[in-house]
Amino acid sequence: MTQAQVRSTWGLRYGVCRGCAAPTWYFTYKPFTQQGAGVELAHGRVSALYTLWSPPGWHTAKGLVTGDPAAKITQLYGPMPLEQCIGYSALLLRRGATLTAFYVVDQKLWGFGLMRYGRSPCF
Repeated sequence: MTQAQVRSTWGLRYGVCRGCAAPTWYFTYKPFTQQGAGVELAHGRVSALYTLWSPPGWHTAKGLVTGDPAAKITQLYGPMPLEQCIGYSALLLRRGATLTAFYVVDQKLWGFGLMRYGRSPCF
């Protein structure tokens, strides 16, 4: 998506990350709260999407819900590589040029990420 498409879909109410390496917009449920989604941009297009904090009720088409035990991720999606990030880990599912990250904290699904394959899932 382009920046204009993101604004058209998600609206104009977003925060801008001041300390991020790439332009990043935060769409949260309420201003200055932690839960929502982050959109990272490169060359005017979305390069990564990810949950912020652990939004309750977010789920996959297979029924995996934030807060589920981490073991359910591999039960539904099969074995996958694990990458250690600072303070959390990411189980990585590759489909073509796309990488889905299942973020795990304290053995529970904390959130999701979607990015191009080859990019680090750690933020």
